[in-house]
Amino acid sequence: MEKKIWVTYKNGVYDITDYVPKHPGGSKILLGAGGSIEPFWKMYAAHENPAMYALLEKFRIGNIVETSKPVDMKDPFRNDPVRHPALRPNSVKPFNAEPPGPLLVDNFITPNELFFVRNHLPVPKIDIKNYKLKLGTEGGRKEMSYSLKELKSKFPKHEVAVTIQCAGNRRIEMSEKKNVRGLSWQSTAISTAVWSGVRLSDLLKHAGIDIDKGDYSHIQFEGCDKDPEGSAYGASIPIALAQGRKNDIIIAYEMNGEEIPEDHGYPLRVIIPGVVGARQVKWLGRILVSKNESDSHWQQKDYKGFNPSVDWDTVDFSKSAAVQDLPVVSTICEPEPGTVLDEDSDEVVVKGYAFSGGGRGIIRVDVSADGGKTWRTAELLDGSDQNPYRAWAWTLWEAVVPLPENHRGKVELISKAVDSSYNVQPDSVEGIWNLRGLLNNAWHRVPVSVAK
Repeated sequence: MEKKIWVTYKNGVYDITDYVPKHPGGSKILLGAGGSIEPFWKMYAAHENPAMYALLEKFRIGNIVETSKPVDMKDPFRNDPVRHPALRPNSVKPFNAEPPGPLLVDNFITPNELFFVRNHLPVPKIDIKNYKLKLGTEGGRKEMSYSLKELKSKFPKHEVAVTIQCAGNRRIEMSEKKNVRGLSWQSTAISTAVWSGVRLSDLLKHAGIDIDKGDYSHIQFEGCDKDPEGSAYGASIPIALAQGRKNDIIIAYEMNGEEIPEDHGYPLRVIIPGVVGARQVKWLGRILVSKNESDSHWQQKDYKGFNPSVDWDTVDFSKSAAVQDLPVVSTICEPEPGTVLDEDSDEVVVKGYAFSGGGRGIIRVDVSADGGKTWRTAELLDGSDQNPYRAWAWTLWEAVVPLPENHRGKVELISKAVDSSYNVQPDSVEGIWNLRGLLNNAWHRVPVSVAK
């Protein structure tokens, strides 16, 4: 029996089986298969014309009649926002999801609705009329507090393009080596946005706090999201890190020119360029300049690295430093794993991203189609013009790679990146495996095949 491909648009149901091979956007139309194409439709301006609506109407086979669903008032996640259907969930409660690779590298700046989502707790509902950001020092003067309106009116607006990556990005590859604990992220728990808001340094200055003087060692950030016991998500960064990036650490209230979406921290999120996403606290409620690290679980008992011989029966989190800057990484986003290339293919177009923490720019990406025996240097695209010592965003790249002789059957594509400090990715996860599956920056390997 022939498989049918149905999609919905608003209340209509459409059979697009015969149209898929003719779609100008190629297989991307299949991202909506079995569901609504409305969110994808809005992403591409070419759809917004009468001819496209008339074409779609030819495939209508029925309509949907919606019925209301009862709401469980005891569910702490009942107020979570609606998400884009293209996001691939790793967990639903709390919601954690990543976008498909081909969509991710469509744009240097990730559309808000496709930005990967990493939530540890339910998304909090913020009453903006009563919301205040608190700021103070440990054991110091009375805390200052600022409304969102005050932050927008009293301080200069600053913007910076920053890539945020989850520490567990590509964890699934480590779990294939040996079991790890954590969400099974594939390779797209990373995204880039232009963040706008108040410089942290301007805010500290207004509050009379000088981090270049005084007996301070850390800056703590506390979110408004809380667990059932009332403990808030928290994290901290060393003062030295804040001093070195004082012009670019911001308390953001806009994401890509819009109010920050609920999933990404409305109304405020701290943006710390080059640092792992776990420290860039969302739904920011309090900033504390302190002698001590945050005592949050996620600072003390998580997001730390260990050698491959340490496992859960021997781990001591107190003896490991918290992850801050990220290592150099690259990922192949297109073609995706399992792609079948045309039987007459002699080469393949490979696309992806590369990124390194700490402001280190990407100077080269190498791509192989023969298991790493020979390499092609990729063309660096968007992001390649950043200051190589203050590169806060990723670099997109593309390479045309010849397939090896007698390549009929399976082919393994590989990418590895080099940053401005000449750090390069290790060839396997074996030497960097850790019990939490963090910071996997081994060569990225994507199996594809050539039709026989």
